[in-house]
Parts: sequence; structure tokens; C-alpha cells
Amino acid sequence: MQWLISNDPVDYDAAMAFMEARVGAIRSGLADEAIWLLEHPALYTAGTSASPEDLLQPDRFPVHRTGRGGQYTYHGPGQRVAYVMIDLSRRGSDIRAYVRDLERWIIATLARFGVKAERREGRVGIWVDRGGGTEDKIAAIGVRVRRWVSFHGIAINVDPDLGHYGGIVPCGISGHGVTSLAALGATVPMGAVDDAMKETFEQVFGIPTGPPEEADYAVGNL
Repeated sequence: MQWLISNDPVDYDAAMAFMEARVGAIRSGLADEAIWLLEHPALYTAGTSASPEDLLQPDRFPVHRTGRGGQYTYHGPGQRVAYVMIDLSRRGSDIRAYVRDLERWIIATLARFGVKAERREGRVGIWVDRGGGTEDKIAAIGVRVRRWVSFHGIAINVDPDLGHYGGIVPCGISGHGVTSLAALGATVPMGAVDDAMKETFEQVFGIPTGPPEEADYAVGNL
């Protein structure tokens, strides 16, 4: 497993090109599995299920069409994106289990900073109960799996400008807000988040086993 960290914002199209190449190389046995931790400049992405009416301000930021599952979401400075390029055929060949493991990974990472985050049936992503019947989304999940090698991944709101979400209906879900570690009172350096993600990833995903197979799926909302 190789961990890659980019300290400067990464162009979205360049990131997609890198992942496409790396996924092919992993499948061919020419490269190690990889987790890439990065930030993007402010932008919106549209997944395979994105509805045009959910793009409320089409001229606010660049909009990128992408092959991952889900609808519209935002990426920008202060948000830690983790692109996960691993061979799922060595981890049980189970897409649902993979998504559940991504949820567990986010929840375990946020717990390191005193945040109780939870999954919700019927709503992809990770949520925080704000009390009084209010729930805010703190992390998104959106994946694609090609011949059992995953790409795209997760995004955790560390300290982004939450006002930037106003240009979309995030993940097609109205009636709920978005939050971040900073908004919840946890002032956390990005490096500390990276360290927590590395530690909790191994706890959740363990050591891969098993032979390769083939599949191509898109799931989620990143």
C-alpha cells in the first residue's frame, strides 16, 4: 500500500487521469494499491445520477462530470479528499461491504477528534446529530469499481467554506445541512487528520487476501 499526500490543491481533471492510470496499473500488477490524500480547488462534481435541477448556481464554480456514483457534491480547500485505489477482489469482492468499510473508516477517523458521526439508512455519507431533529452531513462517499479495483473514495469536511455548498443540492438531499470539524469546534490540522486516517484505515480494512476477479460498478455521492 502506498500513501500519497499532496500539499497543494490538485486540478480535478489531472487527479482523474492519475487515478485512471493507477487503477489500470494495479489491475495489471504493475503498481501497488494507493490512497491519495489531497484537496481540490473549489468546484462541483456531478455523478452518474446527478439531476440538473440540483445545480442551483451553475456559474459559481467549475462543474466536472465524473464516472463515480451519486449526484452533485462540492470539493474545495479545507476538505480532505481520499482517493482509494485498492483491489477489492483481495477483500471479499463485495461492493456493499466496501462501502460499509468506507463508512466505518470515516466514523473511526472523526471519533479521534471527539466527533460522534453516524451512517443513515437511505442517505449515503456520514452524518452528525445536531440535536432537535437536525442532522448535518460531514463526509461524502462516492466510488467506482473497475474489474474489482476501486477509485474515487471519500471526502471529510475539516474546515472548508460551508457557504460554497449553497450552489448545489448536496447529493440530491434537501432538508439537511452540512458541517465540518471546525464548525463543530474541533480545530484540527490537516496533518492530524491524515495521521488518523492512516491509523484507522488499517484497523478497518486489514490485510488483503484472495485472487483477482472482474467487475465494474459506480456507487455513492462524492
